[in-house]
This record gives sequence, C-alpha cells and structure tokens, in this order.
Amino acid sequence: MFQTGLLPLLASLEVGEHLYWRLGNLKVHGQVLITSWVVMALLIIAAVLATRNPQRVPHGWQNFMEYVLDFVRTIARNQLGEKEYRAWLPFVGTLFLFIFTCNWTGILVPWRLIELPAGELAASTNDINTTAALALLTSLAYFYAGFSRKGLLGYFKGYLYPSPIMLPFKIIEDFTKPLSLSFRLFGNILADELVVGVLVLLVPVLVPVPLMVLGLFLSAIQALIFATLASTYIAEALEDHEHGEEVEHEIA
Repeated sequence: MFQTGLLPLLASLEVGEHLYWRLGNLKVHGQVLITSWVVMALLIIAAVLATRNPQRVPHGWQNFMEYVLDFVRTIARNQLGEKEYRAWLPFVGTLFLFIFTCNWTGILVPWRLIELPAGELAASTNDINTTAALALLTSLAYFYAGFSRKGLLGYFKGYLYPSPIMLPFKIIEDFTKPLSLSFRLFGNILADELVVGVLVLLVPVLVPVPLMVLGLFLSAIQALIFATLASTYIAEALEDHEHGEEVEHEIA
C-alpha cells in the first residue's frame, strides 16, 4: 500500500531532462547558464552597492561586505601564508562567493515555480558540468602557480620528492584532485535537493523546513571546503621542496 502510493510521487520527479540551447553545432546547458547568470548578477550588484559610496567608518551593506572580505581573506591567508595570499585572494574569494551563492539560491529561491520547456531550474552546483568546470579551473590555478614559481622542469622535479618512487603517486594525485573536488560538491548539493524535493512531495508542510535549514548550513560548509582545498592545492604547488630539504639538513 505504501509503495503503491509512493511510486506516483517519485515518478513526478524528472531526472535527466534538461533545457538545452543550440548555438551552431554546440549544445549549451541552458538551465545551468540561467542560474549561473542570476548568481553572477547578484554578486555584481552586491559589489556595486558596497563600493559605490565607501565610507571611512563602514556601516550597513558596506560593513557586511567588508566582513565577507575579511572572512575570505582569512581562508586564503591560513592556507597560503602572509606573503602569498594577496595574489590569490581574488581567485579563492570568487570561488567561495560563487559556490556559496549558488548553493543558497538553490535552497532559498523557488526556481521550480519557473516553468521551462524541459527540465527545471536549480542550483547550478547540483550539475556536474559546473562543479567539474570549477575543479578544472582550480587545477589550472595550481599548475600555473607551480610553473610560475619553479618553472616547468622545477615543478615536475617535485614529483620525485622525497623519492623517485613517489612519481606515479604524485601523477595519480594530480588527476584525483579535480575529481574529488567536483564530485564532492556535486554529490552533496544534488543529494540535499533530492531529499528536500521528495519530502516536500510526501509531507509538504513542516518536515522539510528543518532539512532546509540544515541544507543552508551544509551548503555554506561545502563552499568553505572547496575554497579551502583550492587554497591548499595552490600552496602545495608554491611550496619550495629544496628549501625544505635545506631546513631538514640544518635541523639534523
């Protein structure tokens, strides 16, 4: 009896249908672009409102945005150090703010009330294309950091540190970093939206509310984890192994 009543409700949840736009021979994921553009517009508006008339003693929206900047600065400084974090603060801050806003708008904005020819709107971070793109950008960032600091030969020389036997493990690690970043964020956001969606169908009044509050907290944590790991990977690429060897010899 329970299963018979549950199946029609679950069948109403469409999985795998998306809105696509055709640009010549390219097929573009329209749902992801729409919600991503909304998030970018919100971030741009927030930045403009905070900086259009800056005050020496901040208050209101300027005070809030400066608090956000201090929080993002702390993330970058803790992982990259005092000397390095300033150069990478824009990248790390953009990652955190974009992911955070995507996650929260996916919960707070009633995207599903907007009807589309196919699929439905949701947080762009619940799509593997978005999270994979963010992870690949992170990979490009830490490769660029390593190449610019050590040169091509010097960077790949680190694959042999502290022993040549580490070479295959270092190569596998570079491939698994973007995979873990993308699937961790994608899986957590998608699972949260699916759970809330099913509960809204089953018990549409009170039960989903605590889960939505918990989802807001977990979404913020996911943005923090992604930005922190990105900073950590960049710090590892900038790390000077030769200097570390000299310090070890001095201590010995």
